[in-house]
Amino acid sequence: MQTPNESTETNYKFAPVSNKSLTGEVIVRPSLNYWQDAWRRLKKNRLAMAGLIILVTLIVLSIIVPFVSSYDYQTQNLKLKNAVPSSSHFFGTDDFGRDVWTRVWWGTRISLFIGITAALIDLVVGVIYGGISAYYGGKVDEVMQRSIEIVYAIPFLLIAILLIMVIGSGVSSIIIAYSITGWVPMARLVRGQMLTLKEQEFVLASRTLGASPMRIIMRSLIPNALGIIIVQITFVVPSAIFTEAFLSFIGLGVKPPLASLGNLLSDGANYIRLYPHRLIFPTIVFSLILLSFNLLGDGLRDALDPKMRK
Repeated sequence: MQTPNESTETNYKFAPVSNKSLTGEVIVRPSLNYWQDAWRRLKKNRLAMAGLIILVTLIVLSIIVPFVSSYDYQTQNLKLKNAVPSSSHFFGTDDFGRDVWTRVWWGTRISLFIGITAALIDLVVGVIYGGISAYYGGKVDEVMQRSIEIVYAIPFLLIAILLIMVIGSGVSSIIIAYSITGWVPMARLVRGQMLTLKEQEFVLASRTLGASPMRIIMRSLIPNALGIIIVQITFVVPSAIFTEAFLSFIGLGVKPPLASLGNLLSDGANYIRLYPHRLIFPTIVFSLILLSFNLLGDGLRDALDPKMRK
């Protein structure tokens, strides 16, 4: 027979569970995959989001303004040459009377096209080259890395000048010249990442199941290195844009009347004392493009790094 104390202790230990106790064990936060978690952390980075907003705004303006503007980028009006900014010409005019507002956004479109196209070429060539080099290793890796060193040793400016002499100056020659050597940093970065990933268990499982080397590279290795590849792309695009601006500034890039940020800066520099508006506005747009890509790249690097998770 139980004593009163034993009965009280038994009732205490086996007390019924209330509904409130059950709801306390429910997982409130929804499960997030890798990309959802990265986007959540990117949104918390104010500088990265500011860079993204600025970049999207510049891209939208470069697409819309040339179509809705009352002036064409190459239409001349000598009666209005070197006019100061006004309600009819927001950024003023140049020495041929062309609307600088329209030419700046047209040049932004050309520069962004060159940067994004060159980055896509670097992405394809660099990722495939670095992935093959890292996966096979041994003599294959040795030969491919020595080839990279030879390509990297060739001065980019020399390649650009030779291409311009052969095929002429223009958008295509700049893209080709940059792509010849621009993929090397991407290939080295991907190779270093792949050397670590190829020793993981999921790669061994793919080999055991009989997957071909190219399938392992494309379906297993590259997807797991996408984070660092995306970050690298955000730094390749401004580098290509800066290269275009440099070549156009020294007269080896896009030729007038086609506008680019490079030749707009070159033309404006010649009139900096008399008509500073011709240099100020292209410089602001050019600086915002480079700044926004760098801010976004830094934010993506933090958001996609697993070590930064909390």
